[in-house]
Amino acid sequence: MDQEHDNNDRIEKPEKAEKPSVVAGDSKPADSVSAAPKLPQGMVERRDLRTGVNEAGFSRLSRRELLKVAPVLVLGVFAVPSLQEPLLRRGLGFSDWASKQLFRRRHLAPTFRDSELTPFERFPINDYDVDDPGVIFENWTLTVSGAVQKPGEYRLAQIQALPRIRQNTRHVCVEGWDVIGRFGGTRLSDFLAMIGADTSARLVTVGCADDYYESLDMETALHPQTLLCYEMYDQPLTREHGAPLRLNVPTKIGYKQAKYLTDLKVTNVLDKIGYWEDQGYSSFYGL
Repeated sequence: MDQEHDNNDRIEKPEKAEKPSVVAGDSKPADSVSAAPKLPQGMVERRDLRTGVNEAGFSRLSRRELLKVAPVLVLGVFAVPSLQEPLLRRGLGFSDWASKQLFRRRHLAPTFRDSELTPFERFPINDYDVDDPGVIFENWTLTVSGAVQKPGEYRLAQIQALPRIRQNTRHVCVEGWDVIGRFGGTRLSDFLAMIGADTSARLVTVGCADDYYESLDMETALHPQTLLCYEMYDQPLTREHGAPLRLNVPTKIGYKQAKYLTDLKVTNVLDKIGYWEDQGYSSFYGL
């Protein structure tokens, strides 16, 4: 490797993060779930997420006020049983919108000392993700398409030739657990620069060998802690943890961190948001 960086130079000892509530749906649903409709060119507007929020007035709220009011408005959906079904998606939409207003590329997720790492053998693996996706490592490539100057097939060695980043960060699962792991790889932003990505596009989407799929807004994709990850604990990724390449996005919830990557696209148009998001989960879910 020509260059190597460690994102843990800035050690920040946070208060223990509050674990998210358990969300139903820990097994894969039937294939009958329909994909989201295509959106008009130049627009990224998620299904059923229009909230009617007065954005001009909302923007005048301070960060502290926003953090106070957003959970109340979302949880208020459940006060009236008859409103739960029709308003749940709108509440999640508002939560996504509010979180996105607070997200800034300069905001860094906490990093940790090596002594604080969860031992590798205790790093959980989701129960639904136990099937071998059948990746043949010798033949593996990442297929790049969309708004890029250099589309095509990229081998792991080409990705590993970019500056290497190591970071000790927290992985938070929507099921309610969190662990601190050591991840290594290259910044997604460096890879996007290498392929000549149009960073004025809104989204980076990924597809996976096990038919999982996910999307990141461009602001998150360019975040300095968002990695194309090929190592954990200074060793090559194991199959269970997404070999040969996965996302590591410590500013987002665990299901945004797709494993077994096979495809990457830079785009303004979403056919589908993400595997779990298309079943009702939050599509932004910043931490």
